[in-house]
Amino acid sequence: MARHRGTYKPEHESPYELSRSKVEAFIKCPACFWLDRAKGVKFPSIPGFLLNSNTDKLLKKDFDQYRGVAPHPIMINNSLEHLIPFGHPDMPYWENSLSFGKDDHHFNTFHEETNFIFGGGLDDVWQNTNTGELHIVDYKSTSNQKKEPEPVTLEGKYKIGYKRQMDMYQWVMRRKGFEVSNIGYFLYVDGLHVGYDGMLNIEDTTKAVMHFDTSVLEYEGSDHWVEQALFDIKELLHSDKQPEHSEECEHGRFIGQLLILNSL
Repeated sequence: MARHRGTYKPEHESPYELSRSKVEAFIKCPACFWLDRAKGVKFPSIPGFLLNSNTDKLLKKDFDQYRGVAPHPIMINNSLEHLIPFGHPDMPYWENSLSFGKDDHHFNTFHEETNFIFGGGLDDVWQNTNTGELHIVDYKSTSNQKKEPEPVTLEGKYKIGYKRQMDMYQWVMRRKGFEVSNIGYFLYVDGLHVGYDGMLNIEDTTKAVMHFDTSVLEYEGSDHWVEQALFDIKELLHSDKQPEHSEECEHGRFIGQLLILNSL
């Protein structure tokens, strides 16, 4: 049977593949989500954050050297020596967000009540060697451009979405049968500029180096809201009525401005 992806088709019998990012889109603006998933309206895309993707790849290589064997030195230096990178044969599949719904080896769960296959792509998982519990880990790249940069924190409006992602992934991992801690970790690499005169290698100008601060930030998740969000999404996908745009939705504000101009 053909996979059910993209625009939602109520008559399609196959489970609908719903990504973590689309749940986040629903939370941010139900109207935009409905237009996208229920009506097939395509919104302008933004370029990929390729530098961020590259730091993710390099960090994965860092931890793969210790996977299933021992704590990485950054764990030891952050008083997390009881953790090791989790070794599991499906880890390469769990990391593949673009194919999350392909099969059970990928990072997804089948929610029978909504007929959704829900999932996404993990950055990493660390295991507590004392308890056996798993901790979801998310890599983040940033650069504080202030003249006097401050330490990275999990405070801030846009970081609420980071926390929801952690909640969702804890929920999926639990439904895959693993014992998962509410405690997750954000591993930040923060590009530095203060105190550095440049990044080009003067001995080999075909190369350049950027320096980063690193930090491991603990977050206590709560996945109590995730299942209800799936039910709410299912109800919306079967609705013929477009919901209101969220107050902070840029697309909604633009449409509102056009309506005002057309009424003049």
